[in-house]
Amino acid sequence: MLIFFICLTILILGYKFYSPFVEKQAGMDPTAMTPQKRFSEGVDYVPIHPVRAFLIQFLNIAGVGPIFGPILGALYGPIALVWIVLGNVLGGAVHDFFSGVMSIKEDGKSLPEIAGKYYNVVFKGFMLLFTAMLLFFVGVVFIMSPAGLLSNLDIFKDTIFANNTFWVLVILAYYFLATMLPIDKIITKLYPLFGLLMIVMTTLIGVALLIKAPHLPVTGDLFAYFETDHAHDFLSPNSDGLPIWPLLFITITCGAISGFHSTQAPIIARCLTNEKYVRPVYYGAMMCEGIVACVWALAGIAAFPEGYDGLKAMLDQGGPGLVVNYVASSYLGVLGGIMAIIAVAIFPITSGDTAFRSLRLTMVDAFNIPQSLRNRILLAIPILTIAFFMTKLDFTVIWRYFAFSNMLLSTSVLWLATKYLFDRGTFHWVASVPAVITTAITLSYIATAKIGLNLPSDLSKPIGVAVAVVVFIGLVLIHNKHKVKTNM
Repeated sequence: MLIFFICLTILILGYKFYSPFVEKQAGMDPTAMTPQKRFSEGVDYVPIHPVRAFLIQFLNIAGVGPIFGPILGALYGPIALVWIVLGNVLGGAVHDFFSGVMSIKEDGKSLPEIAGKYYNVVFKGFMLLFTAMLLFFVGVVFIMSPAGLLSNLDIFKDTIFANNTFWVLVILAYYFLATMLPIDKIITKLYPLFGLLMIVMTTLIGVALLIKAPHLPVTGDLFAYFETDHAHDFLSPNSDGLPIWPLLFITITCGAISGFHSTQAPIIARCLTNEKYVRPVYYGAMMCEGIVACVWALAGIAAFPEGYDGLKAMLDQGGPGLVVNYVASSYLGVLGGIMAIIAVAIFPITSGDTAFRSLRLTMVDAFNIPQSLRNRILLAIPILTIAFFMTKLDFTVIWRYFAFSNMLLSTSVLWLATKYLFDRGTFHWVASVPAVITTAITLSYIATAKIGLNLPSDLSKPIGVAVAVVVFIGLVLIHNKHKVKTNM
């Protein structure tokens, strides 16, 4: 239990003391005219109250990511909580904050366009490719998962609603409307309520677990983890033989660090009325997502009397969605069951539609397409048609590519933030150090994954670490050279 409270304390203190330091490096200007005021057109550049903006950003980046990922990560034990907290404070929140900073400083543009300005057209093309790929995968994943849940509910048995394709088409129809319509027609009206619902649900689950959970981890569990025969160092596997490095970091992205979040940044950057809201909206939303992730990691660790074996058995039976239903129903009764259905059905839909909206904005920025109703329709139809056919693919294949592109994009954004800070002449280490670490994670994953080089884990680990060391040394040399030039 103490581990959990330490984690929450670190997240809150990180926002209270570290985020103002990070904000100082970014050069926010409360007197600057924001993109919303300069380009207001009633579709994407629409003013939003900062509280609404926070709730929408929180829901856009959250969905079921900080629920499903930490539940799966709980198989690694209490170390999952450590990764969530350190990854969030030092990496994920910084990543999200600078995604918002760079977008609002550059007219609300998407990150690939900003990459072209700060680096070159090659890096722009690289980010455009992986941004589009990630948004497609996120959208498809968040069609398939809620459609599968809804079609398998007992109340729909032997009806047309038990047909998976029916729900796929219904969700796609909603995505078409949400992608095409102005942001203030659906998103700004409904999503703050869903964001608030996630906060309420997380709070109730967290309190219930602390009161009634049968297997709460204590501080000694974390230290005992490092003393077992199979976990004598940080690179050792969990009970399934899966190596912590890099798989834990790929399993838990939302809540720790996720490239998908950067794709959502322009949506709100086009709607903020003052730069002073960037830190509470972006850094604050990510900090709250870290709390959500900690609660569900705790649920995976603590809610099963059988411990690891009980969690593993339930995951094998019905995946993390079944775990959510079990935890919510067991600890919150009928109310919890209702919220569980909402969590695994509606929450992913709210991330899926903003993924496709972000994809539209990315294409608009890349090809300078005027935002008329006709053009929005012409963009939405082929995007969602391709997505429909992608739902016919194996879900596990889609998920692997999503995980890979997610971490790769977050690494790219951190390097972009590093260049932004380099150009400003401020303390770039707040972005460059986590960029080095995620570079090592990404390369280790590519080296060991089946969709990558498929090398043995014993070989992929040193590859990632060695490259990270080389990159860090190069970064130090560049920093010193830049410092010398500045002082001349």
